[in-house]
Amino acid sequence: MLRTIRRAALQLLQNFGVSRVLADSKWRKNRLLILCYHGISRNDEHLWRPKLYMQPEVFRQRLDLLKRNGCSVLPLAKALRCLQTGELPPKSVVITFDDGGYDFYAAAFPLIDAFQFPVTVYQTTYYSDYQRPIFNLVCSYILWKRRDRILQDGKELGLAGPLDLRTEAGRNQIVRTLVLSANENNLTGVEKNELAARLARLLDVSYDEIVANRMFQLMSPSEQSQLAAAGVDFQLHTHRHRTPINEELFRKEIQDNRRALGPMGEKAVHFCYPSGVYRPEFLAWLQMDHVVSATTCDPGLASKSSNLLLLPRLVDTSARSAIEFEAWLSGMAFLLAVRKTARTVVPAAAGSASQANN
Repeated sequence: MLRTIRRAALQLLQNFGVSRVLADSKWRKNRLLILCYHGISRNDEHLWRPKLYMQPEVFRQRLDLLKRNGCSVLPLAKALRCLQTGELPPKSVVITFDDGGYDFYAAAFPLIDAFQFPVTVYQTTYYSDYQRPIFNLVCSYILWKRRDRILQDGKELGLAGPLDLRTEAGRNQIVRTLVLSANENNLTGVEKNELAARLARLLDVSYDEIVANRMFQLMSPSEQSQLAAAGVDFQLHTHRHRTPINEELFRKEIQDNRRALGPMGEKAVHFCYPSGVYRPEFLAWLQMDHVVSATTCDPGLASKSSNLLLLPRLVDTSARSAIEFEAWLSGMAFLLAVRKTARTVVPAAAGSASQANN
């Protein structure tokens, strides 16, 4: 109900030209909208996790709205320089993708390239060299494929049955148990892959098909290099998609991430917090490793007064209507948004729900 009222209000403001006036204002000109995307669906991923995956046609519509609204889509580094010097062009926007999945290579980049927009990929790298599905994601997907079942016996996986797959909460608990067990037993990437394959066999899901379709896999180094040559900007997202609360381990994630990016890592000075989670002490650690900017998942528009290591970013999903998206482009949605407390707490077992733990 509240969302319906909000959309109606935004439509009314647009009809009366308020959004257009705001979009062309000096206030908006001095602010930068950084957009965040994760995955573009190639199969049914958007049905499994709609907050993570967007349908290609919806993403294409977003790009078209950027063009039709006359937005200045800028490379990240240039946008941040202009933000600091007060030289942003009208309606400045940056497009970013987190994780660097194969779906970016196969589904997202061809659309972005068709619009000739610059884009930054915050690339996590552990699974780049190991071309298999990311463990926690593929386990969640396999369970979702059999969401109409109750599994009576999970002993083969070290799970006590019966296991109710009919609810999201039940499936999430199974994934948490599998991830925790894998971490406690220090399973390698190969062993995690074997465990995921056993889960698929138990539920009669074709794991070979998932692997062959490159679902939940990251871009390979050669694919990253190919896109870098085409102008894609690759930046830091940690090596194992986790942010340990230990300084040495945290900085190792940055250093391993840079090293895995190869020649691209030499220019990697921008960072994205995995899952958008950060702590105050992270800022000093990032500076020690020469990181000059870091984006969160806290919605907002960046201004000259924004902390460059705590930049706001709008996580766009299919649930957002076109009118809401355009309201963010103009700045109207930002002004109407209810301010939420920034997420500054990392769980003690940082990375337990992350993409990869080695």
